[in-house]
Amino acid sequence: MKDFFKNVFATMLGIFLFGVVMSFFGILCIIGIGVASTATNDIKDKSVLVIKLDGQMTEQSEDKIMNNINGISGLSFENTVKAIRKAKDDKNIKGIYIEAGQLGADLAQAEEIQNTLLDFKKSGKWIVAYGEQFSTLSYYISSAADKVYMNKEGMVNWIGIGGEKVYYKNLLAKFGIKFVTTKVGKYKSAVETLTADNMSAADREQTERYINGWWSTILNTVSKNRNINKDSLNAYADRAIMLEDAENIVKYKMVDGLMYNDEVKSKIKKMLAIDQDETVNQVSVDDMAGSDDIATGKHIAVYYAYGDIVDEASPQSVFSNGHQIVGKDMCKDLEDLANDNNVEAVVIRVNSGGGSAYASEQIWHQIAELKKVKPVVVSMSGAAASGGYYISSIANWIVADPSTITGSIGIFGLFGDMSELYTKKLGINYAEVKTNRNSVFGANGHPFTSEQVGLLQNNVNHGYMIFKKRVAEGRHMTLDQVENIAQGRVWLGEDAVKIKLVDELGGLDKAIAKAAKLAKDNDYKTCSYPAPKSIFEQILNTEQNDYNNLDEHLQMLLGEYYEPFKIVSDFEHMDKVQARLPYIIKIK
Repeated sequence: MKDFFKNVFATMLGIFLFGVVMSFFGILCIIGIGVASTATNDIKDKSVLVIKLDGQMTEQSEDKIMNNINGISGLSFENTVKAIRKAKDDKNIKGIYIEAGQLGADLAQAEEIQNTLLDFKKSGKWIVAYGEQFSTLSYYISSAADKVYMNKEGMVNWIGIGGEKVYYKNLLAKFGIKFVTTKVGKYKSAVETLTADNMSAADREQTERYINGWWSTILNTVSKNRNINKDSLNAYADRAIMLEDAENIVKYKMVDGLMYNDEVKSKIKKMLAIDQDETVNQVSVDDMAGSDDIATGKHIAVYYAYGDIVDEASPQSVFSNGHQIVGKDMCKDLEDLANDNNVEAVVIRVNSGGGSAYASEQIWHQIAELKKVKPVVVSMSGAAASGGYYISSIANWIVADPSTITGSIGIFGLFGDMSELYTKKLGINYAEVKTNRNSVFGANGHPFTSEQVGLLQNNVNHGYMIFKKRVAEGRHMTLDQVENIAQGRVWLGEDAVKIKLVDELGGLDKAIAKAAKLAKDNDYKTCSYPAPKSIFEQILNTEQNDYNNLDEHLQMLLGEYYEPFKIVSDFEHMDKVQARLPYIIKIK
């Protein structure tokens, strides 16, 4: 019996030690993968920068270790632009090869990338684009190439821009659910999806303006790049040429030729003047961008703020993708930048349709404090509206892309009323005990009273007045001037500059140059903030990694259907008073 226990103990100890050793080697492997993913390769002569326009584009580079392990490649605006600029000046890079696919991005991001490609061509180097199925945005960017080729069985998604807004009021009523809403501004239509059964005239007016503005931008650019008449391009969209034979796409001059994948590679080899049996030296965007963006010495800080504005990071769920502007975290980051003597100025890259009114106010205050010690410039990306505009309004200078969605100065409150569901549909009875008239304010057992709805509306009115005061202070306007352009109305960047909501049209590079000028720095360099989590932080936060990894796969699997599920998931944890866009139409 003694020998039996000794053997059992020895076996258990062996298993434990084996587990420790394997875990240690596992961590070393993960670290190795992380280091390899961030290492910058030596670029050989006759190399080609390969840009893959496929998948969802983020603002800032996100080097997630679990994505590297699972083979999910990241696609960021930051690294794409940086790689193109570096490739322009690198003598070993002879050209750019674009692999176009189903790109998910904001038009503002695509505009800046397209402009950066046009600047690249000034070096005399070539750009070739190839796609099997071009989305509208990937084709828009690819039109900057010297040559655009398509697979012999490929297609170009060229049908214009449109979208549907879903209304749930009647569906919810069947279950005894309704939403009590309070809002300010006739254009503040975010609540309509739950409280109406059709699009309001005000919402239709602003939506048609910005999608027509987007389409005009795409038409003008493609017309110029491909030398095709705009009327013809509109006619092609009306006919949905994506369903026509591929030969017709060549005839319409949308592409320069039809090729299979191997034939394109053969053409690239000829352009590089290498033998057909040689391998093309390919450099990825991340390798070209490198990891040299390190804060050493004096620099301009570029702070990326994108996603929903929230008070606290959302509790982890299947639909939590981590792209949030967390009020208290951003405030702490901005305070650190204010105290960093090496930071001469701050550019805040905003891409947000808004969110929590409370968090927006806290961030606004912190930017105001930062502005007291160093210049602050905002670069607006795809959207800087509602709460996104709230936090932008106090900056010294605001730069927006022509296609940026901004403004939407308004507030709304959204409160679920489940009393009919609980009491009439499910037959639940509630007995109230209270000391005052409104002691059970918001309880499940009864609907909101008219007095309570009035109190909620007063609260929203107060928030709207504060919002307008913040805009008036930041933009040097009177309250009446703000009111004339507020009411929750959404504006395109090209319109916003005319009404002084923004100062200048342009991209991130123009915002950085302005910040350097305000800081009186003629020889500036930049550094990206907030710093990404280290490999060790990502390894230790295993639960977060598991959720994020699952979320990445869900986004790939569900595509456009991912967002509605995420909205439903987030609603439970959403602050009830919001400064948020009604919805955002995605360009396919």
